[in-house]
Amino acid sequence: MVKAVVGEDTRLTSVEDRLSHLAIPAEVGLVIGKLSSVLDRGFVFDLIPTPTNDDGEPACSVLEIRDDKRKPSKSKSQSSESASLSIDSDWVAEHARQVSRMLLGGMKVVGIYVWASDSAFKNSTMILCQAIKGVSDAIRHLDPGLDEALLVHICYSPRRWNCRTCLLNSSITSSSLRPCDFKLGRVLSSLQKFKCSYSFNFRLPIYRGGESTRQTFTEILRQEVAVHAKELKSANAMIDGDLVHNDEPCNTDGEHEIELLFPFMKDNRAEALTAKDVTGILLFGGSIYSYAYLNMKEPVSQAIADIKADIIRSLQSRLDIICDEAEQDFKPTDVGDNEEADEMSKLPISKFIFNSSTKACHLRLPRRVLVPWLAGTYICDYLQPFESLEVVKERCIELMSMEHSSLDVTKFSEVETETSLLIAESMWDVISPASSASSFRLEGNVESRRREDESKRTGTTGNASYVPILVSIFVVLLSIILGVMLYQKD
Repeated sequence: MVKAVVGEDTRLTSVEDRLSHLAIPAEVGLVIGKLSSVLDRGFVFDLIPTPTNDDGEPACSVLEIRDDKRKPSKSKSQSSESASLSIDSDWVAEHARQVSRMLLGGMKVVGIYVWASDSAFKNSTMILCQAIKGVSDAIRHLDPGLDEALLVHICYSPRRWNCRTCLLNSSITSSSLRPCDFKLGRVLSSLQKFKCSYSFNFRLPIYRGGESTRQTFTEILRQEVAVHAKELKSANAMIDGDLVHNDEPCNTDGEHEIELLFPFMKDNRAEALTAKDVTGILLFGGSIYSYAYLNMKEPVSQAIADIKADIIRSLQSRLDIICDEAEQDFKPTDVGDNEEADEMSKLPISKFIFNSSTKACHLRLPRRVLVPWLAGTYICDYLQPFESLEVVKERCIELMSMEHSSLDVTKFSEVETETSLLIAESMWDVISPASSASSFRLEGNVESRRREDESKRTGTTGNASYVPILVSIFVVLLSIILGVMLYQKD
């Protein structure tokens, strides 16, 4: 459990000035930062207010506690002492879920903050615990190692900052909240930057139709990502070309490049081909640009752990986005011609079951885009193939409470220029690369189809393949003739 918390002076002072200027009775939002178990310290980078809900109502408001035993006439001070907070915990949790996708390695949603009077805060312990529990549950699949959260209270009567830590167990009560030291200082300027370009290629089995082991698209990918997360933890790493062999802090400035090294393992694809109940292979591959931030006092092993966690979180985030789109009738581009396939085409892709009747299925994954944030740091968003950078700008304004004037789309970094592809192949296509489905692989799929179209138009599809054979036969015959002529001369 962290013993002290340091908040970024410039950002938190700005938040306090904004709230004082607005003179609103209450506000709730997310705490963005990092909790370091190595240093026993927490770091707060910024406070992000939760936006109003779909009905335009704030996520936090003040209620008056009714007490029929009290006399009808009471003073203003008595009225303020009986106030409590009303928090839309589900809406705050949804905000936390979407913001978590936009954070890079070393940055997380580490709790909530509330702007309220001292009496309203004390009268709302249970509702605050419920809000913390809702936020932790919403981001659990993106940050499975999160076991502690912060509750930051900005009190305006009297004016002061308080911070409490909370262990995230099955039940969170008022006794779970423990006070800790809180102070303002320089946090963002001391962060070190690490980047990693990571390529992945999953080969997942497609089971026969009617088998009890059939799984949906979502179940297959979530299970594979979980398995890959365990494998990723065992990978060694190189920083700036040097193998990491110690656990000391990094003392050099500038961006540092991390390269992950995996041990040789058995080919999962070959194992899948020997299974009796497998009729095909699902190829899921691409490249991820990962980024992480490290406090200068933390060891380099923490940067490697943050990069690995960011890779898995990025995969999970893209999968979540696809599933969200599935609820809006997002379907595979090609699911076959028979009646079963027609029925499957009516399902969203998150419920889609791949089997032997499935044709090649193509799905472009969202690309990661880096957006400048605070003091030279970045956040990220994921761009769908049909979206523009203006959509990313709107999401940053709504979810991260960024000012419109500070966002310039020309400064956004599209670090992943090529989108990842999801490809379903039949068993025959896997065994025979020369079959029709081979033209839909990750590399060169557009060029190969273009060549096929040109060959059909010119009528040279069959003749081109025989040219090498004819040349070989001609060379052999010429050699024989020359040999006979030389033999007759002798």
